[in-house]
Amino acid sequence: QVQLVESGGGSVQAGGSLRLSCVAPKNTVTGLCMAWFRQAPGKGREGVVINEGDGGTSYADSVQDRFTISRDYAKNTLYLEMNRLKPEDSAKYYCATTDFIRGNWSDEWYKYWGQGTQVTVSS
Repeated sequence: QVQLVESGGGSVQAGGSLRLSCVAPKNTVTGLCMAWFRQAPGKGREGVVINEGDGGTSYADSVQDRFTISRDYAKNTLYLEMNRLKPEDSAKYYCATTDFIRGNWSDEWYKYWGQGTQVTVSS
């Protein structure tokens, strides 16, 4: 079983920034696809960004140029830097990974999930 532990959520005003962290096993961070998803109340889970094991990255249109994904191999940690936050970014954010190098926008692709961390952006 792969354990993912997220942290870094909180409440900010619109225009502010937050950085989410996801600690994962070393082999996951160094070679497998990892992604961030989010789910707002009453809505389905949506993909935010996919970071494939070979470094390929895709962002959802809604967060392009505002969010940045990165990995710290020394700390076995995946990060999501979120800038210029908007109220519509409010959701519970989940770190996810799979057994593969390639990613997919379907949440069914991902076998392992963290517990989630709440992000609330006020206007």
